[in-house]
Amino acid sequence: MDFITILLFAVALAMDAFTVSVCGGMTIRDLKLSQSLKISFCFGGFQAVMPILGWLAGLTMSRFVGEIDHWVAFTLLGLIGGKMIYDSWQGEECIDETQFLNNWVLLSLGIATSIDAFAVGLTFAFLKGTIWTSALIIGLVTFVFCLVGVRLGERFGGLVKHHIGAVGGIILIGIGVKILVQHIMA
Repeated sequence: MDFITILLFAVALAMDAFTVSVCGGMTIRDLKLSQSLKISFCFGGFQAVMPILGWLAGLTMSRFVGEIDHWVAFTLLGLIGGKMIYDSWQGEECIDETQFLNNWVLLSLGIATSIDAFAVGLTFAFLKGTIWTSALIIGLVTFVFCLVGVRLGERFGGLVKHHIGAVGGIILIGIGVKILVQHIMA
């Protein structure tokens, strides 16, 4: 898998965590750098680990779905992307500062925003993609997006919060279509 495709995966996967980070930034008064780093490390860490876990699970399953792996990847990415687009239009409310900075809440949010990264890890296994570099890039991109997102939320939260997840969903669907078209054309 080429670097641009991996980078597009990373940007798309970072959108959920970015949106939650913007929401968190909106709720935290007098945001400190240590709080921004805590949030960013949590989301970036989960986004780096979950594709690896998905890839490991996918290695086991890929023996059984080798002939239809491109359809599985297309379907997974389409469903994940569609859900991201749908969720972005739901306009969920932010939680308050004390809840957002709680370690258990952050861990829960980290898991929740990285479940799609697990599914992407599955597709990497089906496509025989390299996971270690990809997971590192996904984690770093998410970390940077979240660091920026928390600060944006603090300053401009109401303007950027809504519908940013739709961008990530559109990117994932586009990657799924690209995978399917490349396989059909090959």
